[in-house]
Amino acid sequence: MSVYRCKHAGGSPYTCFRDNHFHTDGRGSQEDVSVPVESDTKNPPFQYVLCAATSPAVKLHEETLTYLNQGQSYEIRLLDNRKIGEMPELNNKTVKSIVRVVFHDRRLQYMEHQQLEGWKWNRPGDRLLDIDIPMSVGITEPCTHPSQLNAADFLWDLSKRASVFVQVHCISTEFTPRKHGGEKGVPFRIQIDTFKQNESGEYTEHLHSASCQIKVFKPKGADRKQKTDREKMEKKTVQEKEKYQPSYDTTILSECSPWPDNAYVNPNTAATPTFTSSTHTYSSSSTVPDSESSSPNHQGDLGSLISMESLSPTASIQDTQKWLLKNRFNSYSRIFTHFSGSDLLKLTREDLVQICGAADGIRLYNALKSRYNKKKITMCLCLCLVYHALYLEEMTACELTRKISSVLALPLSHISQVYKQGPTGIHILLSDQMVYNFPDESSFIVSTIQGKTFSKNIRSMVERFH
Repeated sequence: MSVYRCKHAGGSPYTCFRDNHFHTDGRGSQEDVSVPVESDTKNPPFQYVLCAATSPAVKLHEETLTYLNQGQSYEIRLLDNRKIGEMPELNNKTVKSIVRVVFHDRRLQYMEHQQLEGWKWNRPGDRLLDIDIPMSVGITEPCTHPSQLNAADFLWDLSKRASVFVQVHCISTEFTPRKHGGEKGVPFRIQIDTFKQNESGEYTEHLHSASCQIKVFKPKGADRKQKTDREKMEKKTVQEKEKYQPSYDTTILSECSPWPDNAYVNPNTAATPTFTSSTHTYSSSSTVPDSESSSPNHQGDLGSLISMESLSPTASIQDTQKWLLKNRFNSYSRIFTHFSGSDLLKLTREDLVQICGAADGIRLYNALKSRYNKKKITMCLCLCLVYHALYLEEMTACELTRKISSVLALPLSHISQVYKQGPTGIHILLSDQMVYNFPDESSFIVSTIQGKTFSKNIRSMVERFH
């Protein structure tokens, strides 16, 4: 029989017993202590045990504080603490748990989004929290989300032994207001929320939440801090020591409120009843099938296809959100909530890598630039051989014709057709598809031919200049 130290809501300790689970210290020794259980206490259905020692420098009736090393794997034991006959619907079932690193201070909780975004800019491609999958036992489908750098989720079977090993990569001093050295780092919290399946098979019904207070130091810094606290306590008198809690080999996560519903983004579903982002959801029913978009019989619809696939600089904030969702960037819709098309297109490759991480940043950059990087076409008049730079806002034949009329100082109504001269001298009618496939910074010679029907109608010939 093993003993785990827990707390009431009021803070007084109580003891809960679990068969087949042992409380171990850092050397792997097991405790088997017989302590009477308080009969009037209600045990939580689950219990999470962080295998890291609590600080001895914490006063009585205060919450425990645990020091962790940055990047080190720490075990969190996941225990089924139900009594016999309690919640029978969970017997031999799988539940889903979400583990997070969040701020302990209320002030930083209100600024969490801005704080995490700032951390992401300084640490591109890194995460605040990771699961050490090879070390973990009894968990399945571990998953991290690009938009939630401080969270990860997994499934675990209540009938089997389960432990998840987590790594925290942020340190407490990274979020202090002034960084001149020697600042006191801000505390974090490790929180675990557990859910069961609903009638639709989705893990959305909340069962239990618990958390503990931690501070994260650079590698080996937690060991030094623990040693310093222990030495300070040894110097205190017996009367002074009575005001402090003893240091325990493990940390019990205490019950808490579940994490807010809008704080978790599930990229596998476009609209989930709970724990989803508050961003808008758009229908993708207007997507053109591949067979239709690639058929030469539908070249007349190329303009609408381009406007759907490419992000125009004139796109509104709502259109930009639609584009992100249609191109599988829904995880970042919250980050780019207030971005218009021009705002997003102005971001460099380095900017996107810092915001989205290396893999998704490059993917987003390629999606933006591969579809809308042909903005500049340099053209010249063959009579004077002077180049006139043209910047196309839309890759369409109409836009190019309008720019040509401006260069030639001709009314747009006087240009009936525009051709491109092919390699064998043939004249090819300018189309949206042709303009869309022009290389960036192309050079052309423009010449005009008077129309046969009306003297005012002029046919422009666009000849590729090699």
